[in-house]
Amino acid sequence: MTSNFHPRRRALLAALAGAAVAPAALALAGTPVQGFKVVRSHPHDPDAFTQGLFFHDGFLFEGTGLHGRSSIRKVEIETGRVVQQVALPPEVFGEGITRWGDRIIGLTWQEGTAFVLDLKTFKLWRKFSYPGEGWGLTHNERELIMSDGTAELRFLDPLTFKELRRVRVTADGQPVDQLNELEWVEGEVLANVWQTDRIARIDPRTGRVTGWIDLRGLLPANQRTNADAVLNGIAYDAKKKRLFVTGKLWPTLFEIQLTRK
Repeated sequence: MTSNFHPRRRALLAALAGAAVAPAALALAGTPVQGFKVVRSHPHDPDAFTQGLFFHDGFLFEGTGLHGRSSIRKVEIETGRVVQQVALPPEVFGEGITRWGDRIIGLTWQEGTAFVLDLKTFKLWRKFSYPGEGWGLTHNERELIMSDGTAELRFLDPLTFKELRRVRVTADGQPVDQLNELEWVEGEVLANVWQTDRIARIDPRTGRVTGWIDLRGLLPANQRTNADAVLNGIAYDAKKKRLFVTGKLWPTLFEIQLTRK
């Protein structure tokens, strides 16, 4: 695979020098850092370019990206088997997904279009448009929460899809951009920071990063097929308090517990 296998990398080459500041900012001592313990490991499709992930009713629902390969899937956790799937149109690049009631909502990267599917049948229900890019998506039971690669989170009305407000995400007073896949966990937004092995714990009211989850070493470097195989994908089972993480093109899905460092 080459860099044009993932267009976002090519499009952001000029910005990578600036983006490289983000990992350095993560190391600032002012924000607490947590480690992890692996509880269980499960198979994951190594060809899945994971862009979105959520847990519902015993299964994982996964959105994958790349032009011509984007899909939304229902996945059996223990085996990694895809039990249901729908392909997105080949001209779109799938991004984050979330559940709202009996619907699945999925973003696209640069096409400015979201797909709303029936949760059971995966049939298209409707589409809606938004300005700018779409990266990650979750919800707080009142609003959809969307990332777009910047340091801002957008809050959207889940029925009209109109933008209600934005929150700027900061750590130790500095903006944190490259916010990618999102998950709502116990009143916080968890966000992958693209091209890092850390997850930000974000206060949704203020945008302040209250802590970092350091997942370095979770997947050995020799199991990452190329530079695109980065951490991306967070799902939470609220009833059993299980936290799942994976990455783009990763062969493994991990259930983890957070630890003190």
